[in-house]
Amino acid sequence: MSDQGKVAPARRRGLADEVADSIREAIFSGAYAPGAQLREVELSGALDVSRGPVREALLKLEREGLVRSAWHRGATVTTLSPDDVAELDSLRGALDQLAVREVVARASDEDIAAVAKVADTMDRAADAHEMVRCDIAFHDAVYAAARHRRLEEAWQAIRCQVHLFLLTRIGRSTDGYLSRIPAEHRELAAALRARDAEAALDLFAAHRREAFTVLTGTTDAD
Repeated sequence: MSDQGKVAPARRRGLADEVADSIREAIFSGAYAPGAQLREVELSGALDVSRGPVREALLKLEREGLVRSAWHRGATVTTLSPDDVAELDSLRGALDQLAVREVVARASDEDIAAVAKVADTMDRAADAHEMVRCDIAFHDAVYAAARHRRLEEAWQAIRCQVHLFLLTRIGRSTDGYLSRIPAEHRELAAALRARDAEAALDLFAAHRREAFTVLTGTTDAD
């Protein structure tokens, strides 16, 4: 068998990735809210591409957890169910615990400085959607500082869904969100800089709990 018969052409897949990037960005910016329909015809017209790359892009976003498809509704931006919220919260908690312990034990001072630098950018966030991006970037930096490849891969596997989780959270309420979040993340960074694992674990848990409470109206203990 020739090489041509073994592999699929790359050009079209590259275009599908670009389309996926555009749709993902529209979801993260709030242009498509949870539950919004993503119609292939409209997207192909807006992006000036054929429907094939759009269909591939929607499948990619479905694998990321950002899109759901149903035969009677087509593709829609994922609306997180109570079970989705609970599972993401518990899984993120488990990953965060390992990340914090690894950062305290293994991260260089430069790694932790990179985490603190992201926290310092949060004061400049212009709106809640930008703040969510900063929040995700902060956790990107934490997982990078852990220097644990498989842990970082596990984070990347749920990263888009956590972004959607936080978008859903600001969709419920933004009361105090912009004013409180920067200081909260500076506290997280300071605990990591002090190599205080227990304090950092408590602060990371409180950080998750606040978003969980806004989304569900309950606490972890309820």
